[in-house]
Amino acid sequence: MAEIPVNLDLFAFEGRWQLDRLVTNAVGPDMTLTGWAEFRPHEDGLMLIESGTLQVAGQPPMQGEQRYIWRQEGAEIATYFADERPFFRFTPAAQIAAAHWCSPDQYDVVMEFAHWPDWQATWTVKGPRKDYVMRSNYRRVESI
Repeated sequence: MAEIPVNLDLFAFEGRWQLDRLVTNAVGPDMTLTGWAEFRPHEDGLMLIESGTLQVAGQPPMQGEQRYIWRQEGAEIATYFADERPFFRFTPAAQIAAAHWCSPDQYDVVMEFAHWPDWQATWTVKGPRKDYVMRSNYRRVESI
């Protein structure tokens, strides 16, 4: 497996990324999102703003946006929802796995950084009314 750059810490994510997302849903319609992910300086970390056009099968497109806070905490990157609730933590490596429990649903993520600066996050979500896999691909946008 390829090695990630030695300097892959929180601030290696800063900047703008092309975001392509596919949600394969076992209990509802599939979805795609095409847009941008931007990591901006925010207090003692970075604010991740994901925005784009969400296409749900059989429905007109709509705009969507989600925000998260990422912070470097020792060797780990800690992620939080925009309201500061903890989300998940990871130590950068070629591939990582993490989890988040939000009763009654389980969220498991595998993040792949082996082809940095391109990277991928795959969430598997299971619960009484949820059963989907969400694959997000991030590609850095070159500075002009």
